[in-house]
Amino acid sequence: MIVITGAAGFIASNMISTLNMMGYRDIVAVDHFTDPLKMKNLEGKTLREMVDRRDLEEWIAANHRFIQIVIHLGARTDTTEFDKTVFDRLNLNYSKMVWQSCVRYGLPLIYASSAATYGIGDQGYEDAHGLIPLLKPLNPYGESKNEFDKWVLRQEEKPFFWAGLKFFNVYGPDEYHKGRMASVVLHAFGQISETGQMKLFRSHNPAYRDGEQLRDFVYVEDVTNVILWLMENRPQSGIYNVGTGKAATFNELALSVFDALGMTPSISYIDTPADIRDKYQYFTEAKMEKLRGVGYNKPFRPLREGVTEYVQHYLAGGKYR
Repeated sequence: MIVITGAAGFIASNMISTLNMMGYRDIVAVDHFTDPLKMKNLEGKTLREMVDRRDLEEWIAANHRFIQIVIHLGARTDTTEFDKTVFDRLNLNYSKMVWQSCVRYGLPLIYASSAATYGIGDQGYEDAHGLIPLLKPLNPYGESKNEFDKWVLRQEEKPFFWAGLKFFNVYGPDEYHKGRMASVVLHAFGQISETGQMKLFRSHNPAYRDGEQLRDFVYVEDVTNVILWLMENRPQSGIYNVGTGKAATFNELALSVFDALGMTPSISYIDTPADIRDKYQYFTEAKMEKLRGVGYNKPFRPLREGVTEYVQHYLAGGKYR
């Protein structure tokens, strides 16, 4: 059995699709299963069982002999939430429980970290373990992910294989439920389809022109391919970046959406909301040498290619993966 937490969420539901496509059917989905919109992400997918996240520790204790791997993708991911206790409970402490269960029963573990751990990037974007204690995330979400990474590296007892994955800006199908936290691609599609125009955040940093803020946008299927490869190959354990390794501007992203829709570009700029302005990342770009160095050699989709697939194959028809 393959156990996947956060199963009704964005990346995890795509992971189930990837596993199903590769012939894996013995999948245990773990989540809170209360959001009807998120539950649509699981429609049509082949699962063995659904387990409420509150019951996971007991369930693993009763079923560990049959588990092949735990893929822990569940988390509170709202970067605009500033109640630290929420992240302590749902991200940090819950992840510690998952880790300890995997150690106790000899189970391999892949878990989601985040590029939000890098903060403004003053330490760069290299996934070296020695840099992790120096990172200063910009919000409680990023802090919770970095605190868990630091905790993991301090543990003397570890699963015989484990990997923490720092996801960069992931976009793709099955993110309809994410609201404000959905990818810029989804927001751009909605704006452009309704108004024929796209409003991007104005730059409040003199080093960047409006719309020229840079992010490493990575297509969700490329992310799930990395997880699948790690699951099947189990290279050196550690914390790895998962991005394309090539940053692109928000202007490029918007132009890609216009092009995918066959529409003439019309872009304007609005102030970045005050509540996130001083926590805003102006540049992210994954250093991918570490993952490449352990043998992962699949290419990552360029932004325009990924956006075109997402818009034309999914968003234009309101389809799920």
